[in-house]
Amino acid sequence: MSEDSYFNNQFIIAMPSLREPIFHHTVTFLCQHTKEGALGIVINRSADMKLGEIFKQMEIPVKFPKAAQVPVFAGGPVQQDRGFVVHTACGDWDMTLPVSEDISLTTSRDVIEAIAAGEGPEQYLVALGYAGWGEGQLEKEILSNSWLNTPYAKQILFETPVSQRWNAAASQIGIDINQLTTPPGHG
Repeated sequence: MSEDSYFNNQFIIAMPSLREPIFHHTVTFLCQHTKEGALGIVINRSADMKLGEIFKQMEIPVKFPKAAQVPVFAGGPVQQDRGFVVHTACGDWDMTLPVSEDISLTTSRDVIEAIAAGEGPEQYLVALGYAGWGEGQLEKEILSNSWLNTPYAKQILFETPVSQRWNAAASQIGIDINQLTTPPGHG
């Protein structure tokens, strides 16, 4: 694959035929996709906790109470005890991967402290864990019709209600994902 054919800064949407419980009906934002593999954050699966619980666990004082009410996402099955923050590009955080000119992925404590203080990124999504694929694995899954890739949309990532993200991501390219069926011979 050439560098232009990687799916960085795109959504991959679980096709209706993907029944694996971890990924069924998910939208994953691909933060890194190279020859060696891929890393993404599931953006529509709740971790059933609020950011305030993470502040408490990390013993971070909260100066911006609204941040404590922000939902935390289950970003994927890998390293579920580790936090990942997808956010609008800004700041100089310790451990940041630029995804695009306007979006970054940060894994360091300083961004969480800034969010608690009301000094963090303008828009952000906090997740526990990530989705990962080894060399060639994601490409094979896409070819086998497990995933549909679509352009990234900032509105879907940060503003669209969580329950609508799966449909909204697919509708960007004119697809009603609920109308797709399992191809013959698969299932």
